[in-house]
Amino acid sequence: MSSTLKNKIALIKAIASNPQIIKVDPAINWFLTKYMNKFSLQNVQGQLVLHSHLPVINSKAFTRFIDEHLLAKTVGPSHAQIGLTSACPQNCSYCYNKNRVGRQMDTETIKRVITELKKMGVVWLGFTGGEPLLNKDIVDIVKSAGNDCALKLFTTGTNLTEQLASDLREAGLLYVSVSLDHWQEDEHDRARGCQGAYKTALRALDIFKNTEGIHISVSAVVSKDMLQKNQVEEFIQFLLKLNIHEVWLSEAKPSGEAFWKKDAVITAEEQRHLIELQDKYNKSGKVTINYLGHFESKEHFGCNAGNKMVYVDAFGEVSPCVFTPMTFGNVRDKSVQAIFSEMKRWFPSEGRCFINKNYELLQKHYHGKMPLSEEDTQLLMQEVRFAPQAKFFQLYYKR
Repeated sequence: MSSTLKNKIALIKAIASNPQIIKVDPAINWFLTKYMNKFSLQNVQGQLVLHSHLPVINSKAFTRFIDEHLLAKTVGPSHAQIGLTSACPQNCSYCYNKNRVGRQMDTETIKRVITELKKMGVVWLGFTGGEPLLNKDIVDIVKSAGNDCALKLFTTGTNLTEQLASDLREAGLLYVSVSLDHWQEDEHDRARGCQGAYKTALRALDIFKNTEGIHISVSAVVSKDMLQKNQVEEFIQFLLKLNIHEVWLSEAKPSGEAFWKKDAVITAEEQRHLIELQDKYNKSGKVTINYLGHFESKEHFGCNAGNKMVYVDAFGEVSPCVFTPMTFGNVRDKSVQAIFSEMKRWFPSEGRCFINKNYELLQKHYHGKMPLSEEDTQLLMQEVRFAPQAKFFQLYYKR
């Protein structure tokens, strides 16, 4: 039996372990089956993982995804990210949190936000920053999320120890994504504005590989230079040697001033190239390649910013996603539910990345402070014209 056929059978069995899936619209089931078949199912100590942007297939979180989103079609988000701190020893030029300021959320506020997000329908939760490992209460925060929500840590590796990795796994963390943007040490350190960043990342990968039950990925921001020199495949070949589960690829987004120019934004041709590389390497089954532009393409799920995705930064400001530095309110002033409800009416979802398309409007309404104020955010949104929805949401919202 071929490995491709075995993967299909394993995937069907895993999905079938949630019997309520048969109640889902057949067109949506067929769409999801075709999408999932682009990835090889990985078994991480009994946890069946398609890729780290989705809950484990045989988990309570995936059951919730079926019940709350595919069947009940809750209006709330399925995915969310929370900034646990703004502190970070690195200074990436493409950082989506540059120039954000304010009073940081305390641990109890973060826990309250997590509880609210889950009640709204969140089944996948990413912990980011700054550097989230610099939050001294991170283990307690992870534990508070419970066992029915997929949890992913985005980290540079700073502050990681073997004991901390073990404690995080025991608290319920499954997915970890370590930032590594180049196979050459000096290039990675230069892009990150931090000498030693490369060694820190590799050390973190080694620690996580020695922690049982952790699904390990590298989060790589592919630069324009790497794309134009056709070096992405060389980078992937390097990452294959690290013996990790997944390569999570994204491009530098025009979230900050340094990237507010046309030649800095990824082109449709460059996106197609990355999608082709994803499909090529996923067929080999050696490692999962998970390119964000593939997930958010019009053929698949599109841009979920402000619709099925929400971001709460370290200061409590609520944004459509980590890449859109605008706020619809602060969790200290209103509930996440109230803020999200106001935000979602502006975001019907569409078949392309919101910030890649609208960065010039961000530039127009920027007054030296991130995120944009609520007032400037409202002015910006009045000028936005959304493209048609991606294939999934055309099926999802059909009447």
